[in-house]
Amino acid sequence: MRRSLRAAVATSAVAAVAFGSLLAAPAAMAAGNIVFWTDADRAPAVRTLFANGYMGSTVTVVVKDFGKIRDDLATVTPDAAPDVIMGANDWVGELAVNGSIVKLNLATKAKAGLSAGAVQAFNYNGKQYGTPVAVENIALITNASLIKTQPKTFQELSTQALALKKAGKVDIPLAVQQGAGGDAYHMYPMFTGLGGYIFGTTAKGAYDVKNIGVFNKVFAANASIIDGWNKTGLINSKVTGDIATAAFTSGKAPFWITGPWNLDKIKAVGFKYRISAVPPIVAGTAAVPFIGSQGVMLTKYAAAHGVEAAATSLVTEFMAGEKAQYQLSALNDRFPANTAAAARVSNPLLKAFGDAGKGGVPIPNISQMNAVWGPLGAAWVNSTKGAGAMPAAKAFAQAQVAIKKAVAAG
Repeated sequence: MRRSLRAAVATSAVAAVAFGSLLAAPAAMAAGNIVFWTDADRAPAVRTLFANGYMGSTVTVVVKDFGKIRDDLATVTPDAAPDVIMGANDWVGELAVNGSIVKLNLATKAKAGLSAGAVQAFNYNGKQYGTPVAVENIALITNASLIKTQPKTFQELSTQALALKKAGKVDIPLAVQQGAGGDAYHMYPMFTGLGGYIFGTTAKGAYDVKNIGVFNKVFAANASIIDGWNKTGLINSKVTGDIATAAFTSGKAPFWITGPWNLDKIKAVGFKYRISAVPPIVAGTAAVPFIGSQGVMLTKYAAAHGVEAAATSLVTEFMAGEKAQYQLSALNDRFPANTAAAARVSNPLLKAFGDAGKGGVPIPNISQMNAVWGPLGAAWVNSTKGAGAMPAAKAFAQAQVAIKKAVAAG
């Protein structure tokens, strides 16, 4: 039954998406079929890389919405399950704990060729669970036609933006998305810029989930700055992703905080622009973004499917290499985790995003992070919703308590 169903996949509509992979030499078919789940952005590159299969096995590329890869892995039947997945580093803790992905051994040479931070992002409890292929972060996009001199501090940014709003030249001073549910990810540079952090670390570098810094002493001392942003309208939680995008691209917002996934929209604007880091808010404290990393992981199903050896090599060796990562980067505008591939990136916009991410914080890949997003996003919404907003000190103190309770409850 297993053999016939896997063969059926190779001739199904799903497999038709990956027709390049299925045209590999017939002799390879007998050796096995590696099923690779990835998103639409990376699928063309993955198809090309494995058009002739890998180590005698064919490679079937199944295209999914990125977020659905993790969700569907939890419910898929073994016969239809993937052997390799493309995923985000913050999935690692959950997938490792529930046994969906397996531990890996990155060869010394392969590991040496990768960004150390990106490798660490796929490490959970001292074990490696994936090979990073790309890194990404948000940055500040400035309308250079409206802002002649790039602000060196957040206060300068605020002064320039609010002056344009007062003059009726823009509608939104700072286009940063939140919405009803909040967006702790896009607000993170402002959070770190005020001295906030999520989890502390132990002496060995592991996350200390008992050390929650959402409302630590430094952040608490700076929380009133948020009240000022709310009072002036610099930041308003009613701004959604769509509103932020439309405002900046139409010239109705001088600043936009977004990521490389919007490069096509940025390049299409009819005015000059700059990509840079969010400037410091408090002297001596950097306003750094989260650093997300995407990579490939080996699922528990590869062994049962008889392709464990080839799939392991694909994940730990081939996908760690310069060729694979440069090709992925060229097609989906993400900075490679492989340092040799990164050095070859010629896209100045992608490089600018990379520079804006220097010093950034990897998104924690532990399951306790699930307890953070909601309360932290809500704190921003509650303190920046305009009239009737809660004082920031109260909003973030409440978030700290809620997160501690949720983490303790497991």
